[in-house]
Amino acid sequence: MLNRNSTSNGEAADLPLAGITVLDFSQFLAGPSASLRLADLGADVIKVERPDGGDLSRRLYVSNLRIDGDSTLFHTINRNKRSLAADLKNPDDMARLRTLLKTADVMIQNFRPGVMERLGLGYEDVRTINPALVYASVSGYGDAGPWRGKPGQDLLVQAMSGLAWMSGNASEPPVATGVAVADMMTGTHLVQGILAALVRRGVSGRGGRIDVSLMESILDLQFEFFSTFLNDGEKAPVRGSIGSASAYLSAPYGIYPTRDGFLAIAMNPIDKLAGLIEARTSGKGQVVDTAMCDGASSLITMFHALAAMGHLITFLVRSIAAVPLAFRHYSKEVWRLLADVAWGNGAIVVGGGTVGVMVILGIMGGATVGIEGYTALNLLGMSPVTGGLSAFAT
Repeated sequence: MLNRNSTSNGEAADLPLAGITVLDFSQFLAGPSASLRLADLGADVIKVERPDGGDLSRRLYVSNLRIDGDSTLFHTINRNKRSLAADLKNPDDMARLRTLLKTADVMIQNFRPGVMERLGLGYEDVRTINPALVYASVSGYGDAGPWRGKPGQDLLVQAMSGLAWMSGNASEPPVATGVAVADMMTGTHLVQGILAALVRRGVSGRGGRIDVSLMESILDLQFEFFSTFLNDGEKAPVRGSIGSASAYLSAPYGIYPTRDGFLAIAMNPIDKLAGLIEARTSGKGQVVDTAMCDGASSLITMFHALAAMGHLITFLVRSIAAVPLAFRHYSKEVWRLLADVAWGNGAIVVGGGTVGVMVILGIMGGATVGIEGYTALNLLGMSPVTGGLSAFAT
């Protein structure tokens, strides 16, 4: 049995799961991530491993680093646990495990459905040994159904569940998340079920069985998307063309390239974004290098995304005073550049020379607005401005 890195006895006794013993037969990520959380809460986790090499994640690398001959991933996901080597086909080792199960509170396993039953460690077998034990199982696709025997793997589940389609741009293939989100979510759901069963045991004295799967957990993660899909005529989600961060949230929600990095924009209406634009000005208030201004470049990038997605921009302005001050620092050339970008968007851009007021009109008052010349300002209750008004409309 290997050493366990733990808190001091006094600190451990104060943790909510102090005194709870967990026998963990699981490997890789989903099951071990669950027992890790239980250990963090004070449980004594005994990890059961094969004598010939142990948990396969000891050799599952996310980098070239090793700690004591094993992968950093193994040590990360299995910290604060004890380890016991046992051959599940050896009668003596099985006898020792059954002795441990008599006093254990929780058992975790992630073998394929049917394997533990053949070994004599299925739920019904263990329940006869310890009726108060909470038996927790992880599988790829559930304990029943046509995919019952298939191996569960995070990337495959992301693809089969549709999660990978929710990220990336329309012109790109499905994009998987950079972390093992299916494994981690499944581990979280397993902990939730275990804790609920332990609470019930504290009331009724009886144990229970918890079953979770990678597929069910990753489907649950997408409950908002499925609710929308099932209640909206089962229309397939459409990803944006540039900077798309969600197939169900349109621009400007997304991540966009800028001159010196990337810009993430979340849940900001266009008029609020306008207030974030800062132009470089001289001491006299004149624009310096406006066309290359970071704010203008970012806004232009955003308009490219909107145009590519085919969205109308709605920018409601009641009076000239409502236009953010930063907009007034831009020259007519910048507004022309923005207008060129918005041309294919079905939007209307009105730029006013020296004042530099920019109004983007999409749908206003329940009707599509088509404007030429000074009519735009009249609609807004504004007086025409000098400097050569230019209107661009599709």
